[in-house]
Amino acid sequence: MSLIKSISGIRGTIGGRAGEGLNPLDIVKFTSAYATLIRRSVCSDTVADADKPAHPNTIVVGRDARISGEMVKNVVCGTLMGMGFDVVNIGLASTPTTEVAVTMEGAAGGIIITASHNPRHWNALKLLNHHGEFLNAAEGNEVLRLAEAEDFDYADVDHLGHYREDNGYNQRHIDLVLSLPLVDVEAIRKANFRVAFDAVNSVGGIILPELLKQLGVEHVTPLYSEPTGDFQHNPEPLEKNLGDIMALMARGEHDVAFVVDPDVDRLAFIQEDGRMYGEEYTLVTVADYILRHTPGNTVSNLSSTRALRDVTRRYGKDYNAAAVGEVNVVTKMKETGAVIGGEGNGGVIYPEAHYGRDALVGIALFLSHLAHEGVKVSELRRTYPEYCIAKNRIDLEPTTDVDAILARVKELYGQEKDVEVNDIDGVKLDFPDRWVHLRKSNTEPIIRVYSEAATMEAADEIGKRIMDVVLSLK
Repeated sequence: MSLIKSISGIRGTIGGRAGEGLNPLDIVKFTSAYATLIRRSVCSDTVADADKPAHPNTIVVGRDARISGEMVKNVVCGTLMGMGFDVVNIGLASTPTTEVAVTMEGAAGGIIITASHNPRHWNALKLLNHHGEFLNAAEGNEVLRLAEAEDFDYADVDHLGHYREDNGYNQRHIDLVLSLPLVDVEAIRKANFRVAFDAVNSVGGIILPELLKQLGVEHVTPLYSEPTGDFQHNPEPLEKNLGDIMALMARGEHDVAFVVDPDVDRLAFIQEDGRMYGEEYTLVTVADYILRHTPGNTVSNLSSTRALRDVTRRYGKDYNAAAVGEVNVVTKMKETGAVIGGEGNGGVIYPEAHYGRDALVGIALFLSHLAHEGVKVSELRRTYPEYCIAKNRIDLEPTTDVDAILARVKELYGQEKDVEVNDIDGVKLDFPDRWVHLRKSNTEPIIRVYSEAATMEAADEIGKRIMDVVLSLK
């Protein structure tokens, strides 16, 4: 059994003793701590009246289709009502749909019940503020403190919260996507695309068919679209897990396939020839389309492909890197006025819609771009700089001072004139034609090593060269 408590929420495997897995007692404790934070936040004198939610006593709850979702939802909603909050349960809904619902409701916050790309026996709570965005590090730490101290008070019988269900937010989310000026429904309809998709037996199977239909796509082939929560393959949208949809595409009967994770905030493409487009290039391609029409700055995290930087510079604009994590990317986007941003795991954040990774937005913008270009997906892919990312790890002893090692690496390479060093999140070494990013894990004694170059061989070589340096410093 596993239970992981972090500033981004609580996640774990279902079952086990209290504190050993994701069970009702821990769900109650963590939900109560979150509700306490929200109550204190919306009532704080430091929050300007103009920034306070219209309905400070309301919290939105949505969930993916995991088998444990009904149980977790019932515990979460009952706990919020016990804390005195009114609950709007939007049912089976994606992460971006829940984010949108928070702002449309004018709610004080939201809880998304999903373990994202983790296997079927996992579940989790993702926590949102009243902007429909993830809590920042300080807020996340406060939730952890409140939960540990059990520092919360429940409502008396006259002040219990109320409960209602609203199953209309999938359509409202689609309406938002269709209203975006750069989503060209007429061009998509005329292109007569033949589209397949893999929804890995979760909420993508509910909302993607409706989105594609309303985008004017008449020829749609679904795969694993029944929202049973009994995932037919590992739900992370990586090539090693997508053999079935790739085989379907290899028949040559479709123009493109879309693959999403269980909560529909990550998006990958499969080309018309059955090959992976590359999830790193989801954001790059959508950004190219956005920048062509609304030039501006871009942001991705430090472990994402350099191709976004290259494309941004084509338009004479600035690219900025953020620490890993959606909340960090969003913060940097706001600081720099970015018109598009996201993460290399297939996460597209388009502020014109909202500040959250959104596969629906990504699909609509990609199809608009493809319709305007009038080329095959594989041909479009070849228009972007070619990079490959290698992923390795260094296993260390529990007593190893990882921070000291990373500081030493920064010191060593900071003296070299052809290396740009960034230490906002671990240490990233940016060479003229490649980079290496070293990040320590917050849960185990390892250093994750991501490296990128023009070929996989070159990426792996530079990564392992830096790994040898790290091992010499132990």
